[in-house]
Amino acid sequence: MMKTAKKTGAKDANAASPSRMIDGRITELGDWRGAMLSRIRGLISEAAPDVVEEWKWRGVPVWEHHGIICTGETYKDVVKLTFAKGAALEDPAGLFNSGLDGNVRRAIDIREGETINEKALKALIRAAVGLNASKAKKKPAKRST
Repeated sequence: MMKTAKKTGAKDANAASPSRMIDGRITELGDWRGAMLSRIRGLISEAAPDVVEEWKWRGVPVWEHHGIICTGETYKDVVKLTFAKGAALEDPAGLFNSGLDGNVRRAIDIREGETINEKALKALIRAAVGLNASKAKKKPAKRST
């Protein structure tokens, strides 16, 4: 089961959870993009059971574990899975096919009718979680002065 970041404050009490907002986006799309986003979401959950779902930047599903793992944007012709630190990840299966010139992010563009190598995607997700966790451990504790 996916975790949702906890929100506090009276304003957030009536707001839908990020997971419900992602559910709504999948339903709203109602086509292959919704089905693909749902499948990707399931694979992320299988690969990283402690993942936290967020809803950021006015409507982008985000999956986090010690930082952003990836985002799931939907466009007219593509579902784009962008890995926040993709340039630092090994991609032996060659899943990354977009944003290859960037120094930080890498993306996987999935078009209608395409299938995704689920085993390789889950390995990539686990690698992103591992990278985030290693960076989180290296941060020095803040000193109070």
